[in-house]
Amino acid sequence: MKLAELSSSRVYLSFAWSTVAMVLILVIGTVGYRLIGGPEYSWVDCFYMTFITVATIGFGEIVDLSQSPGGRIFTVFIAVAGIGTMTYMLSTLTAFILEGDINQVWRRKKMQNKIEKLKDHYIVCGVGRVGSNVAHELVTTGRHCVVVDTDLQHIESYQVRHPEQLYLHGDATDNDVLIAAGIRHARGVFAVAADDSQNLVISLSAKQLNPNLRVVARCHDVKNIEKTRRAGADEIVSPDFTGGLRIVSAMVRPHVVSFLDDMLKSDNNLRMEEIIISAGFSGKPLSMLYFASNDYIVLAVRQDRKWVFNPSPQHVVDEGDALMVMTTPHGRTRLEHLIQGVV
Repeated sequence: MKLAELSSSRVYLSFAWSTVAMVLILVIGTVGYRLIGGPEYSWVDCFYMTFITVATIGFGEIVDLSQSPGGRIFTVFIAVAGIGTMTYMLSTLTAFILEGDINQVWRRKKMQNKIEKLKDHYIVCGVGRVGSNVAHELVTTGRHCVVVDTDLQHIESYQVRHPEQLYLHGDATDNDVLIAAGIRHARGVFAVAADDSQNLVISLSAKQLNPNLRVVARCHDVKNIEKTRRAGADEIVSPDFTGGLRIVSAMVRPHVVSFLDDMLKSDNNLRMEEIIISAGFSGKPLSMLYFASNDYIVLAVRQDRKWVFNPSPQHVVDEGDALMVMTTPHGRTRLEHLIQGVV
């Protein structure tokens, strides 16, 4: 990216210097013709004479040079210098215009290559007020994601905090855009556009393209919740509803809310995470996890649709059980590798 910016700067500098040289030639030509022709020719006549010489328009001589061999030699000098400078200036201007287009195409191609290499990533459809926070949380916890938005200004605003963020400028309701975002190999899709109908279509399209991924959709109007669920959303979040619960919690259970907020805002990125037990770890006790690291704490186990809180080290887990752990991104990665048998 820095190489492309350096190339653009050089083209811009070349165009600036060639423009200065062109202005200088026009000034020299105007003054020269004024001196050669004398006061009977106005400054406008002298400038016009210089311009038609440089531009090779081919009109007749405004300043009579028939009796001035030196004037004709001066004209040759102005013509050679002016035509060469103008040609260079126009070619530099063309290169400057093309450079911007080429750089943009090159950046899109490079970003698309990175997206195609992603696996088990997340796609955030809509990076406005809600979507930007979703993407920020994914990045903070070490999860790869691609953001998609029709509004380039939303993407640029988000990139101020995350300049390396992979993105696509397009409509997430379009199957081609979702495919370009790597939905075939994605783990989940966040349908968090501002409009409920868009989130419904995104949910439907995502499930059709990859039935195995998880879709979480944003829904403002509670009347659209069931429709969005039928369209394929695995989970639906209403900001107005959850916001109301959050306000009540801040009043009646302030310490719990403070604890959860601290986990989301802590400098060491401490989070509540969900880890699914794989077949390779099935039938083994939790004590095998406790000996491996102190970077995580198992708070509960979701087993047979029931919760087991504060499980003992001897608690045996089975394939498909979900561990609720408090951990850092590093601890989560280590725990996932351990459960999958990769130490």
